[in-house]
Amino acid sequence: MSLVQPANDVLTNKKAALKGLYDALYEKNMFPFWATSEGVDHDEIKQLMATSKAIPFVWSYSDIEPLLQRAAELVTMDDSERRSLILVNPGLAPKRASVSTMYTAYRLNDPDEIMPPHKHSPSAIRFGLTGKGNFTGVEGEDVVFGPGDMVLTPNDAWHNHGTVGGEQAVNLSVLDLPLVETLHAVHFDHKYTEMVDGKEVEKKVQTARYPNDYSQRIYGQGGLMPRFVDHKRGGGLSSPMYVYRWEKMEAVLDAHKDWDGDPHEGIVVDYIDPTTGGPVFHTINFYVQMLRPGEKTLPQRETASLLLAPFRGNGHSIIDGKRYDWKQFDTIAIPGGSWVEHVNGSATEPVIFFGATDAPTQKALLLYKRWGRNQAGDLLRLA
Repeated sequence: MSLVQPANDVLTNKKAALKGLYDALYEKNMFPFWATSEGVDHDEIKQLMATSKAIPFVWSYSDIEPLLQRAAELVTMDDSERRSLILVNPGLAPKRASVSTMYTAYRLNDPDEIMPPHKHSPSAIRFGLTGKGNFTGVEGEDVVFGPGDMVLTPNDAWHNHGTVGGEQAVNLSVLDLPLVETLHAVHFDHKYTEMVDGKEVEKKVQTARYPNDYSQRIYGQGGLMPRFVDHKRGGGLSSPMYVYRWEKMEAVLDAHKDWDGDPHEGIVVDYIDPTTGGPVFHTINFYVQMLRPGEKTLPQRETASLLLAPFRGNGHSIIDGKRYDWKQFDTIAIPGGSWVEHVNGSATEPVIFFGATDAPTQKALLLYKRWGRNQAGDLLRLA
């Protein structure tokens, strides 16, 4: 009688044993990280890589604006202290994220709506789209802003939003909340207090402690920085320049509209912390990108995720080989690792994007890389 077990029986027994091992691992909330040659039902590498991922996507402002108007009719400031529409990437739903690390939200305020102050650990900006009376009070600086102006509401800085001037206004926000949420570092605080006659008093409106033009007066002259002010206001966790005016950005774009620019990006101007020359936040940063009339960028790919909002002009982008058309005030999600090229279809008018990137986080962790292709299609390492 042979003591040697047939090969088929050995294989069958091994498969059964492996299945039992996998079942036991999953039951105990563990994951097997190895690869086997047998055709078992568990492809560990594939499962490990099959996490939810953002996909390229365009949200149309023509869909967003009517919903903002309906929300303004149905949700008053008595109902809620905030009224924004968050853009959720279909690849990440139901997570509140437009790409893996950031989300964009649109906010419409009716005339002279002012919300009470709050603060939170996620860093955020507001970028004006319509109306001259968008309002954000940040750490005692009351900022009224219009189209193209960018206002910071940094990590742990008290701020409140609304409108002044008797007309509706729309702005978009970009937050690093998905990143901060992943790190389990989210906190919100809605109890705003000030010291009044030696006592802590809860208040619904921040007392102005700085002139309305403080950011521009102190930091608005490039290359010059006064010594006699505190550059760490709001805790020193971000740029102390809380508002970046469109006129300044537009002047820089206009001065360089005839430059060659970057063949993969066109003309790009970063917003910076004037005290360091670095990004306005440690986690995410912002920029404006201009494509001259008829300009088409060469393909590029970077590890950073991007959110782009066409502030002026219309056109289309090719993302991972698929065409995405966009127009003014839309938002485009470009997940990290995607090949992208942009096309300005107009022969007479420029395209101007407002952009957000998580590159500062990746650079701090030494994870950032960027590639491109030249006209011949050769692969180039750009960063």
